[in-house]
Amino acid sequence: MRLLLAQFWAWLEEAIQKDVVLTEVEVADKLFEFRSKQAGFVDTSFDTISASGANGAIIHYKPEPDSCSIVNAEKLFLLDSGAQYVDGTTDVTRTVHFGEPSARQKECFTRVLQGHIALDQAVFPENTPGFILDAFARSSLWKIGLDYRHGTGHGVGAALNVHEGPQSISFRFGNMTPLLKGMVVSNEPGYYEDHDFGIRIENLLYVKEVDTPNRFGGIGYLGFERLTYVPMQTKLVDLSLLSVAEIDWINNYHSEVWEKVSPLLDGSARQWLWNNTRPLVTL
Repeated sequence: MRLLLAQFWAWLEEAIQKDVVLTEVEVADKLFEFRSKQAGFVDTSFDTISASGANGAIIHYKPEPDSCSIVNAEKLFLLDSGAQYVDGTTDVTRTVHFGEPSARQKECFTRVLQGHIALDQAVFPENTPGFILDAFARSSLWKIGLDYRHGTGHGVGAALNVHEGPQSISFRFGNMTPLLKGMVVSNEPGYYEDHDFGIRIENLLYVKEVDTPNRFGGIGYLGFERLTYVPMQTKLVDLSLLSVAEIDWINNYHSEVWEKVSPLLDGSARQWLWNNTRPLVTL
């Protein structure tokens, strides 16, 4: 998965820079082509959401050959995709801009990223249902009166369903299923501006035990281990909104991406990974 996506994004970025005209469907088909060459590949785990500009604001958008858009270098591009392998199921979303993003797009992206980071770092008592964690991912958006209309996380099976219950991380507070050690869930906050753009950032997380200095009431605590290692486009980040701790999280994440993925790559894909995992620089 790590190897594949670096190769794919390197190909797409180069194609856009060379003014190659690509439709959303053609991009999705090329991604399938990359995936189909991987050992253990079975099929996609859901229909790829390849969405340029306003189509990204349609949360469950599916491009069709006779009606889809061209991938526009001057608009945000959202790609949500995954695959079934004989040894696991994947699901990952990244949002990028191939040109110069607007200040509004950068602010919205950064606030989505802040929510993603907050959930990634959450530590919580065992037996906590997922809906309690949902606000972690929305709080930065709420501060300026923004929100999104889908859940923040769903369960993922092991070479099974990509949307697998009963656990979830959602504003739908009727689901009392606790998150348990060994579960896999998605972390995918977003923001969608109707008729303009969509933003979503998604990694998969493994629920693990966390060693805390205290165990109030004798209860253990849980947190998350990241399973997805794909760069996040820092061109879309508004540094003025980030705390030092959030900048450190981004830099540490990209350092891990480089360490884990670069030994598997060469050529343009390795250069792309290098370009997209450099530390954020603050003055």
